[in-house]
Amino acid sequence: MKRVHGVLALSLAALVLAGCSSPVKLDDSAGAPVESRTPQPVAAAGAGAGGAGTGAAGQSQVASVDIGKNDAAATAIDRIVYFDFDSYIVKPEFRPLIEAHAKRLVANRNLRVVVEGHTDERGGREYNLALGQRRAEAVVRSLTLLGVNEGQLEAVSFGEERPAVMGSNEEAWAKNRRAELKDR
Repeated sequence: MKRVHGVLALSLAALVLAGCSSPVKLDDSAGAPVESRTPQPVAAAGAGAGGAGTGAAGQSQVASVDIGKNDAAATAIDRIVYFDFDSYIVKPEFRPLIEAHAKRLVANRNLRVVVEGHTDERGGREYNLALGQRRAEAVVRSLTLLGVNEGQLEAVSFGEERPAVMGSNEEAWAKNRRAELKDR
């Protein structure tokens, strides 16, 4: 029994060290470059014959949208961050999702979010609860690095207990390795 605990402790220590050595910077605020333009009025239909491709360069026909003022838009934000097998590193592809939630939470300091960590069915119960907790805490850490007050966030683990998809194949496991952001 002591040997199992020793192996588990070594595995957890390796995971912590692997997470610390991640090349992913959670606090890098540079992000992708964003182009800023002043909205231009859209030309009336029929003005500027010649079809697409004619018209002033730099003129946008897309209306700007401010999601910070629209609660309906905030509910449309994705709420699930998926993880690789045996990992709690937030992948760069989920950065826009986390940034959107951070903006929403910073704009409204009364909002509270529970981040639920989940795992697939592989691994022991205790190990999966610990991994689910680390996944939830990784998302919470990402949000706090973007200015969200820690008091607005709570990290909880359900391990393998609440699968999103039933099944014992890679497709099901990939959907179950997740952290879900839920409003309180």
